Amino acid sequence: MKTLINIDVPDLGEAINFYCKAFEFKLNRILDDDVVELTRGGSTIYLLQKEVGSTCCSHASGARSYERHWTPLHLDFVVRDLVGSTQRVLAAGATQESECVDWRGSKCVSFADPFGHGFCLIQFDGESYSENE
Repeated sequence: MKTLINIDVPDLGEAINFYCKAFEFKLNRILDDDVVELTRGGSTIYLLQKEVGSTCCSHASGARSYERHWTPLHLDFVVRDLVGSTQRVLAAGATQESECVDWRGSKCVSFADPFGHGFCLIQFDGESYSENE
């Protein structure tokens, strides 16, 4: 199974600029006037231009807002250099929301992208989270 990530944004140009600068994604394809594909390694992100105030479906409880919002889903980007990666995402326009937290053999810092979506940068001491605390 392959997992694809779709991110709603109000401005494709600004979003392409942010994700390419912050995470070194490359613009792979323009699929339509309002959809682009970014790739890096084995990861693919689709940026979907969706207007502020639009809804996703008839049963949605609210309209899109690109102010900082909370959702029970966020992206984690695993990095080798947490300090350098933090500097890069901040320079690209991210907002830092937490200090560095040590947890199970990892270091993590939380951010929001310019469109209100939360994400974390994680640096592991080993391959992934440790069983030891």
